[in-house]
Order: sequence, then C-alpha cells, then structure tokens
Amino acid sequence: MRRRAAGAAGAIFVAATPIPGVAANVAGAECLSITERSARLACFDRAVGDAARATGGVEAAGPAPAGPTGPATASATTATAAIAPQTAAPSMIDTAWGFLPDSRPAYVRLYQPNYLLFARYTTDVNRGPYEPLFDAFADEYDFEHVEAAFQISFKGRLATTHDHRWGLWFAYTQQSQWQVYSGDISRPFRETNYMPELFGSFRPGVDLGGFKFNLLNFGYTHQSNGRADPISRSWDRVFVEGGFEKQDLALFVRAWARIKPPDYEDDNPDIMDYMGYGQVNALYRWRGNSFALMGRGNLGTGKGAAQFSWTSRPILGPLRAYFQLFSGYGESMIDYNWNQTTFGIGVTLNDQL
Repeated sequence: MRRRAAGAAGAIFVAATPIPGVAANVAGAECLSITERSARLACFDRAVGDAARATGGVEAAGPAPAGPTGPATASATTATAAIAPQTAAPSMIDTAWGFLPDSRPAYVRLYQPNYLLFARYTTDVNRGPYEPLFDAFADEYDFEHVEAAFQISFKGRLATTHDHRWGLWFAYTQQSQWQVYSGDISRPFRETNYMPELFGSFRPGVDLGGFKFNLLNFGYTHQSNGRADPISRSWDRVFVEGGFEKQDLALFVRAWARIKPPDYEDDNPDIMDYMGYGQVNALYRWRGNSFALMGRGNLGTGKGAAQFSWTSRPILGPLRAYFQLFSGYGESMIDYNWNQTTFGIGVTLNDQL
C-alpha cells in the first residue's frame, strides 16, 4: 500500500513539474505579462482560437471508455455541449476601449503604435523648409536619406457611465524623426510632432451586414511641430470616427473639419489640399501578427497618402518586430505638402488596438 501511495505521489509530482520549452509553445503564453484582466483574457481567447483554427478544431483522443449510460450521463453531456459554444472571445474594440463590464472606470493605456524604427529610408529628402536655416551654416549642412524615427502614444479614460457604453477620453501622441546617422551636423531631430486629443466615445453595438458598429468617437485634435517661423506647422480639427469589426478584422473611418485660424497665424493654409477631410484605417490580426493599412486624401486635388505596417507576435518580452511603408503627402507636419516614399524597420509595443 505504501509503495502504491508513493508511486502515485511521484506520478503527480512528475506531471506537475514544468518541462523546459513547453511554456513557450503553449497557446497564449505571451499573454501572461498583460496586467489588465479583461485585456489578458481577451489575449488568451484570441490565442486559443487561433490555435484551434490552425489545427482544424479539437479532435477526440480515442473512443470513450465503456461504462454505464443513462439519463444522468446524457444530461451532463447535453449541458456541457450547451455551455461550450458560449465562450467567445471579446471583441477587439471592446477590449481596447474599455467597453467590457469589468474594465476600470478610469485608466491609462497605449493608444497608437509605440514604435522605434532603427532605420527609416526616404526616397526624397525634404530640404526646402530648412533652406533659410542652412544658409546660416556651412554648405555641407544637409540631411541624410536614412534616419531613425519613434512614436510615443497613450490614451486615458477620465470618466464613464455605469454600463461603460459612454466615456470621456484624452490622448497624446508624439512622433519624432531623428537624423541620428548625420554625425557631421550633430545628429539633430529633424521634426517632432505633438498631438493632444480630447474626445468622447460611445458603443453603439449595431449589426451592419456582418460587421458590428462598436465604436463612435467625437472630439477635438491639435497637431503641431512646436517650431517658430519659418518652419512652424500646426492645425486644429474637430472629428468623428466610427469603428467596425468582424472577427479579426477592424475598420475605422474618421472624418474631420479644420478649425481655421486667422490668416496671419496660419502657417499652412493649404494643408487640407494634401491631408484631405478624413482617413480610413484597417487592422487584421492573424496568428499573433497584425497587418494595418491606412489611406487618406483629397479627391478634389488628387493628393493623399497610404501606409502599410506589419506587427509581429512578441519576440522579446512585450517587444514585437515592426515594419512600416508610407507613400504620399504628410508623413509629418513639416512634410505635409511633400511627396515621398519611406520604409523603416524596428520594434513596437503594440498595434493600433
């Protein structure tokens, strides 16, 4: 009897002992570092769902063991079958915008992608706005085609209703282009843009042809480069944005109207000719990767821009590989009327959700 007890205890110990390398292959292992409960559960649900789809579902390990059958067994089986389909992953929008019932009323989280591009190459360097400054220095003062770029972005919910369908938010996004490889000109920051936002959010929860209309944002945005003339650029807007999703695909449509300043304060009066009146963003998640596409423009002038980005699954802690390709006008405020194509590679903490 003692031998049997010792053998059973040993078997339990072996089964409970972690095996090196197994955790890394378990679906959802990358979700363990997420502190927010609802976001962590959503991450696990997506990971398990991806794993199930990749294997074609869960297959039985073998025939069921023989044993008595009867009403009790049939009832238990029926109850289990009824419960299983109800465990569905929460929507991407509900998770990102705090619409889940257990989300905190007030909190701060990441917003737009927080990335660092180690190298970003442009096909055409925009030197024009800086010519008055270049004239004050030696003739060799110039920008390189390759620079670094990074973006910091976060949002916070200030207040919400009891059912979390309404919320008041603030957000801040800062993007910088850094001539870190231009040692002969002291590696300056070529451009930095600052964008604070204040807006309300609402969850309509309406079905539209297979998509769910789960987000409605409306508010105010200011964007500027914080510079003095002759390279000062800025604009203020009011906007409305709708968010739609279907499983792993999310679409965001944003329209805006410029708050025009007095003519003597307007650094870029023709900015709407290049930036247009709105933009569309699409995000698709597949096996831990995210693929995003942005498009905007002015149909009247035929000018606009498009951007594609890829975000990998986590490769080192929360860090993910990140690739960005941009073509058109307005990659930054100083470049709002400059047409170029750029591509860069680096790392990011998050995608746009």
